Amino acid sequence: MDSLRDERGMDASRTLLAGAGQLPPPVRRIAPAAPPTIVTPPPNGNGRVPAGLAAPALKRLPRPDAPAIERMRTEALTIAYGEKLAVNAVSLEVRQGEVLALIGPSGCGKTTLLRSLNRLVDLTPTAVRGGRILLDGEDVDGFDVTHLRRRVGMLFQQPNPFPMSIFDNVAYGLRERGSKKPSRRALEPAVTEALHRAGLFEEVKDNLEHPALALSGGQQQRLCIARSLAVRPEVLLLDEPCSALDPISTATIEETIVALRSEVAIVIVTHNLQQAQRVADHVAFMYLGDLIEYGEVEQVFSAPLAERTREYVSGGFG
Repeated sequence: MDSLRDERGMDASRTLLAGAGQLPPPVRRIAPAAPPTIVTPPPNGNGRVPAGLAAPALKRLPRPDAPAIERMRTEALTIAYGEKLAVNAVSLEVRQGEVLALIGPSGCGKTTLLRSLNRLVDLTPTAVRGGRILLDGEDVDGFDVTHLRRRVGMLFQQPNPFPMSIFDNVAYGLRERGSKKPSRRALEPAVTEALHRAGLFEEVKDNLEHPALALSGGQQQRLCIARSLAVRPEVLLLDEPCSALDPISTATIEETIVALRSEVAIVIVTHNLQQAQRVADHVAFMYLGDLIEYGEVEQVFSAPLAERTREYVSGGFG
């Protein structure tokens, strides 16, 4: 009865529309040429992918030949926020010529560790730090903090260009270094070099006076890299620099990171395990403030020593 009422209703509607000269097109029913192909899942427990469906091998970005030179080191570094322990007695090395990736689930302490390397953690009133952080063999507590942050630059998740021109963004740190402001002509070689090193110069060379905020997200992030590189840091800290970017911009940033590793030591925090495999030389896996495993990227992802690391890199949690 319901279907009969529906058909009568549809007939009545078509009659009204026909009287108004607005007859709708007839409904077309298309039968499939062949039944759909159903892929049989792999048997339970063996973890193997059916033949022909295996994902392509992860492509690692090529690395330039460069000797590894230690730039920073943490020795039993411990950081707490009030009663909460965030980093627990972590010791590791940061080398020029390599990219170190810090991985682990949210809240494991990797960003706190990263921010401690140029003493940004000191800005948190409740933070207490123990152990030592060394830059070229010297304790970072002995440096003027402004001088330290020139030598250990940092990039954040969201690009943060200043509301000024592209040129002035890159030149900002150079102008602030001394009491006497250098002329634009004196700054041009350093600005051009920094933009080249960040892989951005060819895209902006004719628009250096345009507002930096008019650039795309990926370009803004590379501009921030150029701004850091202009003052010639020894270490560059990257806190999930691609989390707000599209895949094409992410690939460009990753290529820039790998190209820079021979000139500056790089530490990157990332939740993207594929990104860590593509760009890193060494990986530090953290969990609940502890450094669970530290080693070469191939070893950590292919043959992890710790069971917790094996669970994380295989997608068991996180």
